[in-house]
Amino acid sequence: MHDSKAQIFYGWYVAIGCTLIYFFTNAMTLFVPQTLFPRLMEDFGSSAAEISMTVTITLLFASLFAPFAGMLIDRFGPLKIMRIGIVLMAVTYSLYPLSNSVSDLYKLHFLLAIGLVFSGLVVNIIIVSNWFVKHRGKVIGMLVAGSSLGGATLPLLISPIVNNPDWGWRWGFGLLSILFWFFAVVPAYTFIKETPASLGLLPDGLPKTLKPTDAASNSVSLLTALKSRALWCLGIGSACLWFSIQGVNSQITIFFEQEAAFSPQQAVLLFSTLFWFSFIGKFAFGAISDTIPKRTVLLMTSIILFLGTLLLFDYDFNQITLTKNSTKLSLFTVIFGLGFGGSFSMIQLVAVEIFGPAYLGRILGIITFIDGMGAALGTNLLSQIKTDTGSYLLPFMIVTVVTLIAIINVFLIKPIKKNPDRKSVV
Repeated sequence: MHDSKAQIFYGWYVAIGCTLIYFFTNAMTLFVPQTLFPRLMEDFGSSAAEISMTVTITLLFASLFAPFAGMLIDRFGPLKIMRIGIVLMAVTYSLYPLSNSVSDLYKLHFLLAIGLVFSGLVVNIIIVSNWFVKHRGKVIGMLVAGSSLGGATLPLLISPIVNNPDWGWRWGFGLLSILFWFFAVVPAYTFIKETPASLGLLPDGLPKTLKPTDAASNSVSLLTALKSRALWCLGIGSACLWFSIQGVNSQITIFFEQEAAFSPQQAVLLFSTLFWFSFIGKFAFGAISDTIPKRTVLLMTSIILFLGTLLLFDYDFNQITLTKNSTKLSLFTVIFGLGFGGSFSMIQLVAVEIFGPAYLGRILGIITFIDGMGAALGTNLLSQIKTDTGSYLLPFMIVTVVTLIAIINVFLIKPIKKNPDRKSVV
């Protein structure tokens, strides 16, 4: 009983619980609806721009609420805020299949925005960061990989139901809402604990005679963070990355069906492939970041994302056109997925690396606000241009340029010197 080597560090149970929650919250809010867009367009007689506004609403209001949620998290603790958000999301998911119009979906996606900032990425990042220091890159890589795993598996899970004329998307999403109550709500209210101190433990399962390697004193002040080039380059860079990632993810299923002429089942399979490689990218690059600077890894993954966008096009001497080559589009899902996954996980890790844990809720709230606005703009702008022009050529060209701007901003991120002897300024 007293052999600590024989015991599994409780932080791993917390990490698994947080990963389960993020698996469902992000996938069911952002990724599953996107695979349903063609069916929702048919059901409600909507255009790509009108139906894409659902996810745009979630991203826009989540970004607006993020700084406020960050203050609440810093004041009341991430676990209390998570529990409020998780119940709101569970109720909203349960109402989703009962929607009778696009306007109903708009209202539900507004509620999902609140739930997402309360129980999504930021609270889970902070909780697992409390539990791990030495293995933080691997654990946060596992956590954020959860959403990609959800994007890879949940659409495939419900695809036979969604594409069965006797059942449809309502039954498919209804099944997921039931699973959410069991595998997201239950962990939040049972075995997830906010800090190792609540169980008399230290991060990474260190013995009590040792101290963790980074404490709150190893943080920059909030004022220093706000005045730093690092925060704004990270914010603008992540906004550009999210513009590209979310913009492409929200429209790619429609593109696969309407312009590349794939069947609904083939389109969902390609979408799932993208998220499988996103899953691999999040975990792999998270592990790599434990050995080399996280800023360097973010630059690498941003470049990979950019290379992925180039595969959407065929290049002739006189013109650029969208490719319909199935092999090329399959390779796109691999490369873009790896870049998406790696960039996604690194944004949060770079913030922890540069600014420290003391004001992480508010700093991540600011970053989430900026990159959420980028994601909302990407979804809305790309879908609107496609609706106006009838093609994804111009939207995907914009994505390529914006990804290049992201690379420039990430390159300009530099570390901030921390002064542990100086008290932080709120």
